[in-house]
Amino acid sequence: MPLPLVVVANVAVGRRWAHLAIGILAGVPAGITFLVGALDLAGAGTTTASAAGRSPIPVDIGLMVTAVIAAALASKPIRERVSHVLPIDPDNPVHALALALAVLLFGTQVTSILFMSLTAPANQTPLSVGDLIVQEAPFLILAAAGVGILVRRNMSQVATRLGLVVPEWWQVVLAVAAAGAFFAFGVGMDQLGQAWTPDVARQVHNTTQHLYGGLGGPLGIATLALAPGICEEILFRGALQPRIGLIATALLFTSIHTQYGVSLDALSVLVIALGLGLIRKFTNTTTSSIAHITYNLVVGLAGVVDIASSQIELAVGIEVLLVGVAAYAIWSNRRRQTIAANP
Repeated sequence: MPLPLVVVANVAVGRRWAHLAIGILAGVPAGITFLVGALDLAGAGTTTASAAGRSPIPVDIGLMVTAVIAAALASKPIRERVSHVLPIDPDNPVHALALALAVLLFGTQVTSILFMSLTAPANQTPLSVGDLIVQEAPFLILAAAGVGILVRRNMSQVATRLGLVVPEWWQVVLAVAAAGAFFAFGVGMDQLGQAWTPDVARQVHNTTQHLYGGLGGPLGIATLALAPGICEEILFRGALQPRIGLIATALLFTSIHTQYGVSLDALSVLVIALGLGLIRKFTNTTTSSIAHITYNLVVGLAGVVDIASSQIELAVGIEVLLVGVAAYAIWSNRRRQTIAANP
């Protein structure tokens, strides 16, 4: 985890040597990534492609190209051009490092999705509750470190920067309504996948079951809802979205879900990520986190509970009611703001 680099980037903000720090901070992770790809291309076996029985060449080339793009961000003219598209400060070491790490993460994940098998390795054990917490906790740590906790900001300032506030009642209603809409959309995309690309859908289902099949109990479902819903939202929607934008954040978020490969399920994740990003943009990270947690909880329960048709009708009725209440609350809130702005 690049935590030391993140801390150094925060310390370098506003210092005379910040421009030197940017070159080092962008160059080190890019250089390591390039070296991994180059060594594997030379036959060192540093990636898992060969072990999986697949040609490592596309993976290695993908890693090296990704590293070159990330390293290019050490150039201030390039960062200045990027700043015309994304809300970053080209002279800020934290912003420069965030860009470089985002490029590296996205590039390596996309390379893995395109050139690695969807099938989970036979020796990969299903995730336990502890595994899931260990997997998600680094997102939370990176988010807090990235916004400068105890370096540039105190706890209150960190919460404000990350969009963590006490939500209003209508924001909670909006989050739950959005989760229901996300779930319905996901079910629809899953059915389309089974109809249009049955082989891919079967591989995605088998891999997902293999990875998360051990989390079907109450504790597992609760952890599956809370850990990603809190940690991923705070990093992606809280820390990253204000810097790299809604669309780039949604693409980055989608790329970490490599178990879906190139499938309609991945497209579903992208649409949901955009929805969560819109919630964050117009409300706060707490609301998007509630939506994410509720969605994961519904997905987890749907996987272990047999739902009768009458329950589906009730759920649809509740969803319609929630959407109506949320829509009225949003309209009413906007109306009050307009009146206050034009007394």
